[in-house]
Formats: sequence, structure tokens, C-alpha cells
Amino acid sequence: MTNIILSGGSGTRLWPLSRKMMPKQFLKLFNNKSLFQLTIERNSKVCDKCLVITNEEQYFLALDQLEEMNNSTFNIQNSTFILEEIGKNTAPAIAFAALESDEDEVLFVTPSDHLIKNEEKYFEAIQKAKKLAEEGYLVTFGIKPTEANTGYGYIECIRDKGQGINGLDVVRFHEKPDIKTAEKYLQTNNQYTNNQSTSYYFWNSGMFMFKAGIFLDELKKYATKVYEEVLKSYEKRQTASNNQIRLKEMQDIPEISVDYAVMEKSKNIKLIPSEFEWNDVGSFDSLIDEVESIESIEIDSKNNFYYSDSNKLIATIGLEDFIVIDTNDALLITKKGQTQKVKDIVNRLKLTPYHLSLNTHKIVHRPWGTYETLIEDNGYKIKRIVVKPGKRLSLQKHFHRNEHWIVVSGTAEVQIGEKIYLVRPNESTYIRMGEIHRLSNPGKIPVVLIEAQVGEYTKEDDIVRIEDDFKRES
Repeated sequence: MTNIILSGGSGTRLWPLSRKMMPKQFLKLFNNKSLFQLTIERNSKVCDKCLVITNEEQYFLALDQLEEMNNSTFNIQNSTFILEEIGKNTAPAIAFAALESDEDEVLFVTPSDHLIKNEEKYFEAIQKAKKLAEEGYLVTFGIKPTEANTGYGYIECIRDKGQGINGLDVVRFHEKPDIKTAEKYLQTNNQYTNNQSTSYYFWNSGMFMFKAGIFLDELKKYATKVYEEVLKSYEKRQTASNNQIRLKEMQDIPEISVDYAVMEKSKNIKLIPSEFEWNDVGSFDSLIDEVESIESIEIDSKNNFYYSDSNKLIATIGLEDFIVIDTNDALLITKKGQTQKVKDIVNRLKLTPYHLSLNTHKIVHRPWGTYETLIEDNGYKIKRIVVKPGKRLSLQKHFHRNEHWIVVSGTAEVQIGEKIYLVRPNESTYIRMGEIHRLSNPGKIPVVLIEAQVGEYTKEDDIVRIEDDFKRES
């Protein structure tokens, strides 16, 4: 069985913690582990392989976190990446994974950003689903609702006397409801408990299981255009490395969810009622149930949640039922129960593209390490750069800036033109505008340096890559 991990989302409802270049699935909020790592750790206990579907920007984040986990319980050699040129939602993503798999392989499709507890019940649900998948069904996992939540889609089923041991028949999928409709769903569930209704509503977990060939057959039947365009793109795929498949020419693929494309139309669906603890961590209201608030000074304040990634002291007066999220470059203050509106803030930020907090944190992760912008003003920028052992930046040049590098720790190998030399702590070097250059770390400890850029334009897009170990195109 292969775990298909969908990892292309940006988690905008958790801004400013989650950014385009550091989405929520990679934030290490859970005992220094990310949701992505917890997903891999959990599912590797029942799956032989994992196939991660993501984009180029997130590929290196995922690869780094997999390398951190590479030990006796998880072998990174059992993982493969499919990199989408353009995100086209879950139906095409799953179709690519199915095409990459043997037609009889059972695929366990999971998001990368859900938190699951009570693994014993989780594995019980998986075994029930696997049996049905092997029989040729498309299986979905329904979560028993605990409240009238408007943040989840719902699945309506007909309950049976066996309490779902052999899977439940699905009546229909329902979009995220308003509060009155969600309350009606829970009322119907209560009526079922009292033998007054045969229908039962589950939260849609976004997890599925089926044979690869069965899914492709259903996709071809109910979403022919999606199937045909995915197949065209897949046939033109590029294998960049042993574990990396790059997809191109995806423009004509319809953007559609697996629910719309297949699950809502197929007559071959079964639902497994699931009783494990499940949280999609889709808002700060759900996150604060899983993460402890930091210490603060409160006066006439109560029932608040505070988070800061900058060790900043937070003090409040007269605050009640608030959530305060502090990062180095952005501050969010919201009432509990209203955090779904964070996406509206993100939409406003999209209208001001110069605001970097939409895409990146102050510390930006790259496949070779990290950089942090310390000061930026007209005509100059100062960065702190960390290069991991054995890694190097691309061979590159700039048209609009000169650069000064001052090594703080470690030993850097610098190439300028044809000349290659070492720069040690408290030593510096200078790269003129237009010179071809590269920074490498041949040592066993990180290289830390300060970079001072001086020029009329110091944005990140003033880079011409001539050669790159990571095959980045931009």
C-alpha cells in the first residue's frame, strides 16, 4: 500500500504563521515536529511507500524534513515526489499518483496537514478501508461530528445494522454549510440515535483509499476531460532524479477537487465511520486546541491565547476571548470564533504584492540553507546567510548589485569567475556587479556569513542562474 500525500496547500487561514513559502504543514508546532512529518511517521507504519505530490517551492522543505526523519523507522529511499508545475486541485493530483502506480496498488490518499490522535482506532479504520479497496470500492473516511462546525464539508450516509463494519453507502456530499444547516445535520444525527432517522452526517476528512486502476476508471467515466489532460501531461513528464518527477504543460487540465470530479458521482463509494481524534488545523480556533499558549502578563484579561516566535513579552489589559499571533514581521489579533476571516486579510494582502509577509517569513528556507534579511533600504540590503554542510548556492550573477561577504563561522569556498578560494571566519570577499560567482560549504558545520548588497536594485529576482545543483528554473 502506498501513501499518497497531498502537500501543495498554502494554509492561508493560519497567516501570519503560515506563508506561501512556509505553509502550515511544515511549521514545527508539535514537539518540534511538523504536521507533514507526523503524517509520514504515522502512515509509514501501515504503508510500504509514500508518494508526495507538491510543487517545486515546497519540494525542498519536504525533502529536508524527510531527511531529518531518515532512520530505522523511516527510509527516505521509499519516498517519491511528483512536482506539479501548476496546482490544479486534488483530482488531477491523485490522478498523477495513480498513473505512477501499478493498477492493482492500493493508494491511501491523505492531506499532509491534518493532526490525528488515537492511532489504534486510526489503524482499525485503515484496515477496514483496505479490505473494501481490495474489493474494488472507492473508500472515504467520515469523522463523527462533535459540533455544528461550518469549516468542514459533510457526507450524508445511510446507517446499517452493522454500524459500518462493511462500510456505509453514501447518499451525497455536502459543501461547507452555514451554521443553521450544520445544526440541522447534528439534529438529524441525534434523531438517528433515537431511531427516528436513517441518515447520518459525517465530516469529510479528505482521506481516501482505492486501487489506482479503479480510480482512473472512475475518473475517465465521470471526468473525461480531466483524465485526458492529466494523461497528456503525465506522458511528457521529466524524471529529474531517482525520486523526483516533474510535470509540465498542465495549463489545460481542469482545476477540480476529487469530490466534484469522482466521489460525488461514482456509484462505487463506501464510507468508513472513523472515531479517531481528527483535527484539520484549518484555523486558529482549531490550532489553539492543540498548542499551548505562551506565558504572558494579563490584567483584567482571561481566556486568551498567545503565540510568539520572537520571544517577545506579551502583556494585555482588558482582553477576553482573543487570539494574539506575533511573528517578526506581522501581528494578528482576532476574536475567538472569527478566525476563518483570516483568509480575508490574505486576500487584501494579495492586492499589495510588495508586502513580503504574504509569501515569506523573515527567515527564508532554501534547499542549501536559509537567509534572513536584517536591514533593507534604498540602495542596500544586509542579510544573514546560513549554508548547510556539503551544500552550495547556484552559480550565478547579478546585473544591479555588488555583494560583500563576511564569514562569521565555518569555512566558505568562494568561486568568482575561474578563481576558487577559501574564506575563513572574520575574513571577507567582494563580488562585483555582473561577475559570475558561487558560495559553497565544503565543511562539516554550517557556514554563517553576513552579506551586504549595494546597488540600485536588490530584489531577489535579480539573479541569473547559470548552473544549479537543485535544477531550479527561477
